[in-house]
Amino acid sequence: MGGFFGITSDRDCVQDVFFGVDYHSHLGKARGGMASFDDQLGFNSEIHNIENTPFRTKFDNITERLKGRACIGCISDSDPIPILIKSKFGIYAITLVGYILNSEDIVDRYLKNNFGILQSMGGNKVNSAEIIAALIERKPTIAEGIKFAQENIEGSASILILKEDGELIAARDKYGRLPVSIGKNDNGFCVSFESFAYKKLGFKEYKELRSGEIVEMSKSRITVLDPGNDEMKICAFLWTYYGFPNATYEGVNVEMMRVQNGRIMAEQEMANGTLPDVDYVCGVPDSGTPHAMGYAFGCGKQFARPLIKYTPAWARSFIPSNQEERNKIAKMKQIPITELIDGKDLMFVDDSIVRGTQLRETVDFLYECGAKSVHIRSACPPIMYGCKYLNFSRNTSDMDLLGRRIIMELEGKKGFEYIDEYCDGTTERGKAFRKAVCEKMHFDSLEYQTLDGMIKAIGIDPSKICTYCWNGKG
Repeated sequence: MGGFFGITSDRDCVQDVFFGVDYHSHLGKARGGMASFDDQLGFNSEIHNIENTPFRTKFDNITERLKGRACIGCISDSDPIPILIKSKFGIYAITLVGYILNSEDIVDRYLKNNFGILQSMGGNKVNSAEIIAALIERKPTIAEGIKFAQENIEGSASILILKEDGELIAARDKYGRLPVSIGKNDNGFCVSFESFAYKKLGFKEYKELRSGEIVEMSKSRITVLDPGNDEMKICAFLWTYYGFPNATYEGVNVEMMRVQNGRIMAEQEMANGTLPDVDYVCGVPDSGTPHAMGYAFGCGKQFARPLIKYTPAWARSFIPSNQEERNKIAKMKQIPITELIDGKDLMFVDDSIVRGTQLRETVDFLYECGAKSVHIRSACPPIMYGCKYLNFSRNTSDMDLLGRRIIMELEGKKGFEYIDEYCDGTTERGKAFRKAVCEKMHFDSLEYQTLDGMIKAIGIDPSKICTYCWNGKG
């Protein structure tokens, strides 16, 4: 996923941008970067690998190296950004949040035969920000270039640019799949993925950008370069998994949504008569915890925390890219409270089940600690499609997903014609699906939140929510 943060001000703002970017660390684990502009010193930038260490440690004492009244920064799950571009528009720094699915096609169609030179990264990939910059260059203004780039991108791209006059240009992706918010204080303006990041820095909420909206901001004014549109397909996973509890998107707070989501799940199970008799309702830390709290409220069961995540060493955002190492760390960072596990019937609510590897290890670990039974509830429906718009659940193949693998084992490729039935726990296929997952994962029972229940918990117009990962409709 990733996130960005920027400020244009009448005073040095590098330290504030450092803290603002750090507040996006839950959104990515690959690289962090910052770029500043100073009237005397010009541009300066730094990019660091943060796979095995948090952003703040690599950018410690950044104010000794970067100066400026305008600065942008980002957490990236893939590309090293922001990058500096020298173009017909002058020098500027550019960063983005999103994913370009058709990057090779864009290079072949627009750039390869235009005598352009794009630097290749590892694996023959081209930096997404460099692709966008090259597309911007094809139009007479930056705003027209951004719109041209977004029209040609399959996927999504919210873009943040720092110009050599110290002004910022911010653009939300054309379908509003991710948020972009503007804040204001007495010294200038800021732009952020997460609005709570700038509120902690003394900025007040100014506006959320509309889908496709492009704005230019200086320390004293904001100019709308493109008003955007009313089409929106904001990612539902922002609420169920990715968002920090303090975050609010389209007026809906993440923590409140998760508690409500859990309550709806419990009420559905009580109505269906499938609620198991358990001693405690628990959350898989951290994002599963508020879903579990809501579930406990909804069914009157006692809430407990038998697993505590050791966050001082292993926060979610900086874990290795190697799957074996990720599995090991997932196990090591969960510290048990055996008094709440030994001899107990437990229900654990997780935010989602993607590949299932870590969750199975967690369940096996609970049994090693003496659990009598472990029931699992997923706060969202079975994931059946790898995301093609952002970086979440994007896999080499859809067959990496647990849901797809189970259907293949039960019915072969023909089963993919009945995905809706497999997701519905009241159908014969749905019951067989849940039984097969339980046997493979060592669960005593399993249920998923329904798509309607999850959308109800979010509480905005269903037509404005992307549900591609569950039903293939983006």
